[in-house]
Amino acid sequence: MTNSENPYSHSQSPIPPEVQHQLRSVLDQLPHPVPLYLFTKEGQNDIYNQAAKEIVRAFAGLGRNIELHEMDFDHELAQKWQVDISPTILFDPERYSIRFLGAPMGEEGRTLLEAVVLIGLRSSNLSEQSLKMIEKIDSPRVVKVFSSPTCPYCPQQAVSALKAAIAKPELISLEIVDIQANPNLADLYSAHSVPQTFANDTLIAQGAQPEELFILSLQKMEEQTVFIPDIDTELVENDLVIVGGGPAGLTAAIYAVRSGLNTAVVERDTLGGQVAITPLVENYPGFTQVGGKALVDLLVSHALEYVTIFQGEEVVDIETGEGITVLTSRRRFKTKAVLLATGATHKLLGVPGESHFSGRGVTYCSTCDGPLFKGKKVIMVGGGNSAVTEALYLHNVGADVTLVHRRDTLRSQEHLSKYLSSANIPVLWNTEVKEIQGEEKVREVLLYDNVTQESRTLPIDGVFIAIGYLPAVGLAQKLGVELTADGFIKRDEQHRTNIPGIYSAGDVEGGYKQIVTAVGQGAEAAMSIYEDLIHPYWLEQPGISTS
Repeated sequence: MTNSENPYSHSQSPIPPEVQHQLRSVLDQLPHPVPLYLFTKEGQNDIYNQAAKEIVRAFAGLGRNIELHEMDFDHELAQKWQVDISPTILFDPERYSIRFLGAPMGEEGRTLLEAVVLIGLRSSNLSEQSLKMIEKIDSPRVVKVFSSPTCPYCPQQAVSALKAAIAKPELISLEIVDIQANPNLADLYSAHSVPQTFANDTLIAQGAQPEELFILSLQKMEEQTVFIPDIDTELVENDLVIVGGGPAGLTAAIYAVRSGLNTAVVERDTLGGQVAITPLVENYPGFTQVGGKALVDLLVSHALEYVTIFQGEEVVDIETGEGITVLTSRRRFKTKAVLLATGATHKLLGVPGESHFSGRGVTYCSTCDGPLFKGKKVIMVGGGNSAVTEALYLHNVGADVTLVHRRDTLRSQEHLSKYLSSANIPVLWNTEVKEIQGEEKVREVLLYDNVTQESRTLPIDGVFIAIGYLPAVGLAQKLGVELTADGFIKRDEQHRTNIPGIYSAGDVEGGYKQIVTAVGQGAEAAMSIYEDLIHPYWLEQPGISTS
């Protein structure tokens, strides 16, 4: 079937009409044909087969150069291209070796769109640095990226892999594997968190990476954590650099630009921070309930109207003195002030097996990885709002979840505790996880009852952990910023640290871990910075050093 035979009207399409209009304006302009081959086999993954047909047909109807061909496994092309998983989508298979195993629903729809656009342009859109590294690859790379429709991090990794396969099709092939449609394949690779990336069956990355780090990992055939450009990167001069693209940083950016400050946001990971992977946010003003990712999308879209965001860059150093220099993994900023909105990271249990089985049954993101554990037995470790919210999410996606809490009462809000009870989710009180055990993946946990002082093992398929956060203060410590006794950034009422020109906002300051609190702190900090840059307090107070 070709796009001219698309039977779906606007009302039947899974893509909302307003989104269709936006996509058509892009897809209709693609200069080159985009042949898509959808292979399905009746009786194998029928639900995903139907979903794949609906989604791919809808996309095909939005671009005159998109050529859709639907075939079953009896077709000679299925044998030619060795298709044996249903559904499978091949992208321009005479030119590239790129396939998607599953139905590109949810977040994976972004990956489908990127694939169609890049192939329609016949351009990888890789950065100059990435192209230099990819030229050094001189032997085949068979790449597999495991992803999930509910994972907001996955498209970043999948698109980097797409770009590599388009840039060097003679050596690089790519399979993007939807773990929900292909749980057996995920089990075979012990890919129990997403995204995970394999090359030639070797694990080269856990989690999403900036493009250059992905290409470097692909070149070196092992995960890389630092990318140093071959040449000096672009110099950006402005008034304010905000480190962190969570609610505090993005709100601060909006208020700073509206005050007239030339501002940049630098975020090494996913925009939105912890909110982006929170299944459900309740009672954010204006919303009784809203998905964390949906809320982040609104906030990011708003911020982009005002500020330039440098995503996928890590700040590696900040130098103070005559002005402030911010060095990232890709460029250098000369600025007048820096706002540290670096947030907080997941606390670890710190027990044997936790690190070893990370990504193989141990996970910190129920939204990303929960659907893989449908019908399986898991525990959620923790007793606060996050742990209870995520336990409810796991229950709703069909996991057999038990909450494990070291105390005899929950620390969560009362209404969440009631939801937990009405969902009949068991709770193991006064219980701690002492060890996570298994072979290739998690098989059991060693539990300790701190009242009876007895230990026992519990057979389990997955361990989800939500025991709180640690403030991300590495940059602050490197700068010499004072910390509180609890390890958070110490600041005054104007969000000033002890170093002139360096400010903070959000979870890195401690206090209430609420989105509205972070948003308020971001706005406060931006206005303080604006006032201080007009009237620098450090020039008016003797004894304050700027070095």
